[in-house]
Amino acid sequence: MNDGAPHITDWVIDSDTHVTEPGDVWTKRVSARWGHRVPHLVRDENGVDHWRFGKTERIVPVGHTAVAGWKDPFPAAPRNMDEVPAAAYDAHARLDYLDSVGIWACAIYPNIGGFGNESFLGLEDRALMLDCVRAYNDWLIEWCSADARRFIPVMALPFWDVAAAADEVRRCAALGHRGILFTGEPQAYGLPYLGDRHWDPLWNVAAETGLPVNLHLGSANFSEEFAMERIAAHGVGPTVVRSTTALFFKNAMQLTDLLLSGVLPRHPGVRFVSVESGMGWVPFMLESVDHVFGYSRVDVERPEYREKPSAYFHRQVSVCAFFEEVAPQRLIDVVGVDNVLFETDYPHPVCLYGNVREKIDAAYGGLPREVQRKVLWENAAALYGVGAPDQTWRGTPVAA
Repeated sequence: MNDGAPHITDWVIDSDTHVTEPGDVWTKRVSARWGHRVPHLVRDENGVDHWRFGKTERIVPVGHTAVAGWKDPFPAAPRNMDEVPAAAYDAHARLDYLDSVGIWACAIYPNIGGFGNESFLGLEDRALMLDCVRAYNDWLIEWCSADARRFIPVMALPFWDVAAAADEVRRCAALGHRGILFTGEPQAYGLPYLGDRHWDPLWNVAAETGLPVNLHLGSANFSEEFAMERIAAHGVGPTVVRSTTALFFKNAMQLTDLLLSGVLPRHPGVRFVSVESGMGWVPFMLESVDHVFGYSRVDVERPEYREKPSAYFHRQVSVCAFFEEVAPQRLIDVVGVDNVLFETDYPHPVCLYGNVREKIDAAYGGLPREVQRKVLWENAAALYGVGAPDQTWRGTPVAA
């Protein structure tokens, strides 16, 4: 689309990338008293690396978190850490990659701990779980220290203990973390729904520290989307396509839950980000919740609502888009130019890779300059505290 769009040659901010965790993240930082219960890599007889969390072995091999640029189409992937591209796990190699595509800064999300921190539950012992969350958060700050201006660390959260979670947010904010990773479906893990007052200490500390709460795609019941029965019936490729699309709509449902939970009107100082969400579904979702809100007497049950849900979305929620071209060109004013962030999802199977600048041009090249700057830079810079670059990319002046 938009083949005649001008090229955008400024630096951009990538609001969703992942790090493939090296094998010593926990074994190097967690007390040896826990023995083999500490998360560690296991290489099977076929040379494939898997993570073991307590009694739980992650089914997805390490290499499937880092397939960008792999020689064969997905689901082919690197077998182990020896084959994983360096930019997936090495911070300096990542910086070189960012330079090559004009990304000044990127948010860093996990793989093995889970997109909603759920893998830590497999450790079963709460003391070990907390030790491992803290170790990951410490390691991520070390990793990002390769250039703290350009890496945006997003902390893991011990969400199963809200008091410990609040304490960890304060600790991590002091360390330099700039976002909180949380699940959009805590009820999937036997915990209260988002709107329950149980979570008030978390919302309070998020407002206190200024860290946005990030709800990443696949943060609950991720494995159900890739059921072995579906793969057997439909095949791997169709399952990946269907499941990936379904996960976007799962984000839509989680965000709908958030909009109607009462959290946003009660906690106006908290910002939320729906990560790897897409944006094309947002106008329908907002129109739907506003329409039904108007005749369902929500205001009687929830007097904290002074406006329709869409108003709270525009005030407090951001969404992330990467491959879409139609929605940025035709719907961005409805979604809200202040509510959209750009991402690549590097180095995951559906990420932008080898086409980053082409996709940016196709999606945003024909839009007004002020819209480009908001989506590709200003919104994320304000949300995560990213400073202006001290160098130009490809010799093109960087806008102030």
